[in-house]
Amino acid sequence: MANKQMGMILDVTPGDYEAFERRLLEGTGHRVESCHGPESRGGKCPMLEGETCSLIDEAHGVVFKLDLDRETHRRILEAYKQKLPEGAPIAVALQEGQEETYADLLTGIHVWDHQPTSSDMDGFAALVEAADYTRP
Repeated sequence: MANKQMGMILDVTPGDYEAFERRLLEGTGHRVESCHGPESRGGKCPMLEGETCSLIDEAHGVVFKLDLDRETHRRILEAYKQKLPEGAPIAVALQEGQEETYADLLTGIHVWDHQPTSSDMDGFAALVEAADYTRP
């Protein structure tokens, strides 16, 4: 039986790791779009340039794996928090020590202090589904 298509999840991750997440999240019925961060766009993020971003406008949740030690990446995460509909989940995979360093920024965000596993991705997909179910 085919999975019903769920809301889109934005996977914000550098490099090729997104294939793992895409496969797992699409397996739960979600459409997954990827952004490899501002470095993949000549160092610019449309949201930080005052422009709209069709990816975030469509997102029902975000998996974020950029480096919070970089100011631009922190600003992008803050923009996601402001632009996503209320209750839309954001999950952030952190590097060691970042959870304490950026505790204020991470308020209300699901945090992984390890490389996300298939169980983590499945749990995140469930959070997105629950948020979609309760959203008016």
